[in-house]
Parts: sequence; C-alpha cells; structure tokens
Amino acid sequence: MANLCKLHGWKVRETPRRVFDAVLFSNELDILDIRWHELSPYVSEFVLLESNSTFTGLKKDLHFKENRQRFEFAESRLTYGMIGGRFVKGENPFVEESYQRVALDQLIKIAGITDDDLLIMSDVDEIPSGHTINLLRWCDGTPEVLHLQLRNYLYSFQFLLDDKSWRASIHRYRAGKTRYAHFRQTDDLLADSGWHCSFCFRYINDFVFKMQAYSHVDRIRFKYFLNPKRIQHVICQGADLFDMLPEEYTFQEIIAKLGPIPSTYSAVHLPAYLLEKVDQYRYLLPGNCMRESG
Repeated sequence: MANLCKLHGWKVRETPRRVFDAVLFSNELDILDIRWHELSPYVSEFVLLESNSTFTGLKKDLHFKENRQRFEFAESRLTYGMIGGRFVKGENPFVEESYQRVALDQLIKIAGITDDDLLIMSDVDEIPSGHTINLLRWCDGTPEVLHLQLRNYLYSFQFLLDDKSWRASIHRYRAGKTRYAHFRQTDDLLADSGWHCSFCFRYINDFVFKMQAYSHVDRIRFKYFLNPKRIQHVICQGADLFDMLPEEYTFQEIIAKLGPIPSTYSAVHLPAYLLEKVDQYRYLLPGNCMRESG
C-alpha cells in the first residue's frame, strides 16, 4: 500500500481511516447488494435512509425494510433510518430530495462518524470500487473532498456510455462543515474509481416506477414512454428512455453520441460480486437485455 500511496503523491498511514457509506434508498435491491459486497471489506458503517415517498411525491413501499434479511451480512454495521414523505402536490422534486438529504446528514451523525473518517456520498447505483476505497482509507495527504470518476453504464454492463460520471464523492469528515450533497464540490477527481449503472433493473415495472419517481419527471413528455413493450425495446437497443439528445456541451460531442449506445461484451473490471453471482445477476451482464415483467 505504501507504493500505491506514493504513486498518487500521498503517504501511507499507520492505520486505515474508518469509512462510512451513506445512501438514500429507493428500490434498487440488486444494485445495493452488489455495492455493499464490493465495499464490505473496507466499510466500517453502512448508513441507509429510505422514505415512503419518492422525490416526486408518489407513495412507495419501504423496500429495504421489507427485504432487510437479505442484507444480514451487513446488519452489525448498519445504521438504518426511515423518514416520512411530505407529499406536497406540485412541488419541485428537488425540494423533497433536499429534505431527504438533510435527514441523511442527521442519520450519519447518529451512526457515530467523527472528524477525519471517510464519508462516501453517492447514489446507490454509483458504486466506488473496493480498490479505490481501500487506497483512500490507507493514504494521508488526500484532498478533503474528492470526486470519483466512474464508468457510466446504462441498463446493464453491456452498454458503456462513457467515463464521465463524476457526482460521487468521498469526504474527510469535518463536524459542522461536511454536508451530504450530490453536486460539484471541487475540481479534484480520481480517475477510473468504479461504476455508475443507471436504470439497471431486473423488472420492467421498476423502470416505469423510476421514470415516474425521478427528479427529472418532466422528461416523460408522452404517456407512451411508459409502455412496457417500448421500454423493453429501448433497453435492448441501448437507446434513451426519454428520447432525449445526449447531455453534452459541444455539438461535436452530441453528434458523437447520437443513436443507441454500442454494445460491449467485455466482463473485465466489473464488480467482483457480480461476477461471483453470474446466474443470479445474469441480466446485468452483456448479452442479456430481456427483462422480467415484475
């Protein structure tokens, strides 16, 4: 580890920092399972908050609470919380999202975090690699806030969009200063730090649910966008669920990304637990685009 720290311009510590992994949970049970197994050897405490409301004010089940026994391997290191939704009609979804993130801040404190512990801030489907977290917990001299560059996948690990996912971050915690957030907080970025698997669901119903629960719900411009047959076709094509242009900053980049995402059939550098459980998670691997109705 001393050599790895040195290669990054850092120094090795005598003992590793504690690591807290904190997430807002909706319904991504499979991805959470893969995430927690990837991080389990390095995380001191898992922190999970779920609500009975989506960001868009729809009532939802407490999926984690109902399936908690599935995550028994993490139970001794889990701080779990539930927050009731406000169900304000017509409100901007980002207001509810902010409300839940503030509640997650409080739950992180309850979990026992202290100054200089590492805090992972990312959505459930933004999965830092175990290698990345192990490096950062063992090294001194790392930035106080560091964004993680993740490989961006859509629907499964068959469709590699790009390597531009950057919202995930890791913080050296400071009481009174560190706040849970999901926006750009620094220019520091650690390359090739993990995976972002967006809309990576087993069931078509989960795609419909997320499209309606999404903070960007305004992207559902037509009702037929939610048609299960259309969604299945879009998944297998690697196309966009919302028929939107690529989110880029230059015409050259937009043109380069027009149309479906090319398939990749490589299983190199994917989460270890996914590869260990190939039969269980086959739908996330290349060549398996068909989804269950759910």
